[in-house]
Amino acid sequence: MKTAEEFRKKALSPFFNLFLIQKLPLAFIAGVRLQLFNNELCSTSIKFRWINKNPFRSLYFAALQMAAELSTGLLLFQYLNKKQSFSMLLVSVKSTFTKKAVGKISFTCNQGQEVEKFVNSIMRSESGKTILLSVLAKNETSEEVAHFEFEWACKKR
Repeated sequence: MKTAEEFRKKALSPFFNLFLIQKLPLAFIAGVRLQLFNNELCSTSIKFRWINKNPFRSLYFAALQMAAELSTGLLLFQYLNKKQSFSMLLVSVKSTFTKKAVGKISFTCNQGQEVEKFVNSIMRSESGKTILLSVLAKNETSEEVAHFEFEWACKKR
């Protein structure tokens, strides 16, 4: 992969399902889908189904968290290439659930510009840095069902 733009274009193609099967098979099985991916934001979704339900007839929190994490991880992952190699490690997660998650839930992280600046800064530094990325989860009627914060630690290789 040469550029972030090429990665985003490929991710929005049917390639994404192969990526999930290879790298995140549980996300594929649970039904996580990529909705929108550009230099400003990444949006994923998941639908309530038998495979990702909890005993309370809503989406299992781990399925929600998996879809939310992917929306932040892809914003970072798009910059990994032979010229810009860095390690990524999720170091903390905070989540708040505000409404029962049923139907189709969308997860959006709109910190793409901040991620690009962050990646540029770690590539100029020998030390590792962390970034806190927020994700808002909404149902089909645009009501907030959850809010997530993922702290990623990255370091140039």
